Amino acid sequence: MHNLADLIGLMSRLRDPQTGCPWDIKQDYASVVPHTIEETYEVVDAIDRADMENLCEELGDLLFQVVFYSRLAEEDQHFSFAEVVDGIVAKLLRRHPHVFPDGTLESSRDPSHVLSDEEIRDNWNKIKQSEKPRATVRYLDSVSRAQPPADRALALQKKAAKVGFDWPDSLQVLAKVHEELAEVEEAIASANMDAVEEELGDLLFSVINLVRALELDQNAALRRTNEKFYQRFSFIEESLSGQGRSLKSASLEEMETLWQAAKCKD
Repeated sequence: MHNLADLIGLMSRLRDPQTGCPWDIKQDYASVVPHTIEETYEVVDAIDRADMENLCEELGDLLFQVVFYSRLAEEDQHFSFAEVVDGIVAKLLRRHPHVFPDGTLESSRDPSHVLSDEEIRDNWNKIKQSEKPRATVRYLDSVSRAQPPADRALALQKKAAKVGFDWPDSLQVLAKVHEELAEVEEAIASANMDAVEEELGDLLFSVINLVRALELDQNAALRRTNEKFYQRFSFIEESLSGQGRSLKSASLEEMETLWQAAKCKD
């Protein structure tokens, strides 16, 4: 069975300027990023489908991304894969004093001393803040701008809520959603597309806030809807195919009728 050393060696061979793979040789940090994002989503998809065989494969693909970045960094003399591993192990030892009281893998916690989830989270945040003293002056600067927009919206809301900037209950958030929807309608009526884009952004931000207020997972909710749409649209396609027809041959009214039939099957 192959091991991690084999993977690191393989990566080195792929990047060899003389005998490596032309595609791998010309990659850089930025060009690898889209593949990393894609592989991350494929891991999530395998988990959603409870496909353990595929999950094993996708985790391997994701691990390869880490090895790829590490190889690029090693070539630039920044750091190696070994330093990546050392750094994460040291960090996790440091941030789990309730498990490793001496900060070493050999130490162990007192089984009778159990912290609550809230205590663990608070300790984690305190330790994290002590590791990297804030060099910024704005409270929200710690929320990464590199996150997907919807994820950053949620992170900004959670961060603001920690200092009390939050709606008291979900009903008030729902009212805000209705308010933003009305502003979208006004912007559309004005035919000002810049205003429409801005108001749609506000509406999406408010919907994310509502999902958070209801203590639900926005990505899980959207994945559920995506799958529902996929299944219903596939029903339309299969129904038409059974009639010897294609999607393009059907009218919108015909597809809507089949869509309603698909809803009845849910």
